[in-house]
Amino acid sequence: MNVEIDLSESFKAYDVRGIVGATITAEAVEAIGAAFVDVLGLSGQDVLVGGDMRPSSPEFSAAFARGAAYRGANPKMLGLISTDELYFAAGSLDCAGVVFTASHNPAGYNGIKMSKAGAVPVSSDTGLYQIRDLAQSYLDEGLPVSTEAPEGTTTQLDVLADYAAYLRSLVDLSDIRPLKVVVDAGNGMGGLTTPAVLGDAILPGLPLEIVDLYFELDGTFPNHPANPLEPENLRDLQAAVVKHGADIGLAFDGDADRCFVIDELGNPVSPSAITALVAVREIARAQRAGEQTPVIIHNLITSRAVPEAVVAAGGRPVVTRVGHSFIKAVMADEGAVFGGEHSAHYYFRDFYNADTGMLAAMHVLAALGHQQTALSEFAAEYEPYVSSGEINSEVQDKAGAVQRVLDTYASEPVDVSTMDGTTVTATDGSFWFNLRPSNTEPFLRFNGEAVDRKTMELVRDGVLKIVRSNA
Repeated sequence: MNVEIDLSESFKAYDVRGIVGATITAEAVEAIGAAFVDVLGLSGQDVLVGGDMRPSSPEFSAAFARGAAYRGANPKMLGLISTDELYFAAGSLDCAGVVFTASHNPAGYNGIKMSKAGAVPVSSDTGLYQIRDLAQSYLDEGLPVSTEAPEGTTTQLDVLADYAAYLRSLVDLSDIRPLKVVVDAGNGMGGLTTPAVLGDAILPGLPLEIVDLYFELDGTFPNHPANPLEPENLRDLQAAVVKHGADIGLAFDGDADRCFVIDELGNPVSPSAITALVAVREIARAQRAGEQTPVIIHNLITSRAVPEAVVAAGGRPVVTRVGHSFIKAVMADEGAVFGGEHSAHYYFRDFYNADTGMLAAMHVLAALGHQQTALSEFAAEYEPYVSSGEINSEVQDKAGAVQRVLDTYASEPVDVSTMDGTTVTATDGSFWFNLRPSNTEPFLRFNGEAVDRKTMELVRDGVLKIVRSNA
């Protein structure tokens, strides 16, 4: 076997992601499949295996299945799937599984998102690094002969129809007013899931006119990168919304687990506003079912408008660190009905505490379709503050840069929190900002918010000047 691969280069805190043929290969993936079964104790059990539209995903799926079957598991091959399809399958079938995807990364990348049975995430804290280390030994020394169980059996399984039906059961769009919706799938998996859920492909039609952009599944991303977090990748969608006189635009990332929203004027609606909007809907639904104070999770970089909207709706906001494994863990611990992140990941208790961009999009369509106000006016209710967005500064001494900022604000009326990075909040509520170091790059990430644009720009420019002064 190839002993040149160092799996520590592709195993991250929450998933596996690497360069095809360099840091992730079919041989490595076969070893990972075997280690996945051994570490999670899955011999004799079904294991779900699917992949996105990247050219290497079919080969990697087959390699993983070989390794898993060799160690006694029974691979169920799901074929082309989005990441949230894996979560649906892992939750509804109560099976562990994987999806091969590198999400929004460029075409030369691929990776693995792993899930335990019930859609419980596999992260560095819950077995991912054990899988890495065992897979490395298998890769270096060869797979051991299995003495505990016979080799597993591989079968095929299509979950798209069940996934679509389940989502439609959670949000009823049949009685909304007609909406024209532009969807940019970015040549990613949204091109498969959008027609299934929102169109006529599988279930009866909805009062939606879908204008499709880049629905062709193509992991080389010929039109633009499948990363809607970058503003330049939203330009085609923004132009199409205005051109077609659409009510709303939706953009999915490559594996379709995130969704970004554009209003009828072609302007982005912040993920914080979407979090607040969906939170209010989920609080109301939970209260109708008898919950007195439903819990909503949000990470600390979301707008202050999120906890304010939650409290106003009768819910209880709980703040957590950035990162899906933290969100999902707190979701489970708190019995939360919904959770949202500034990066457009949205988590639902009814979706096994997992994130799904499609379900969030359906909530927005339902909210918009049940009233006559344009999305720009409707969403403005949830965006009372001015945000800086995330700004990266390349800084070698990140701790030193943060300390310089703290020294500057030492005599100011502010509160400081170190929950995730460093958050400085004005005691009069006029602004807050967070400085969070990247774990993998020499970046210090700035996020800030204020009551008006002038204040936000003054804080933003002042902090960035200090951060970059000795970069």
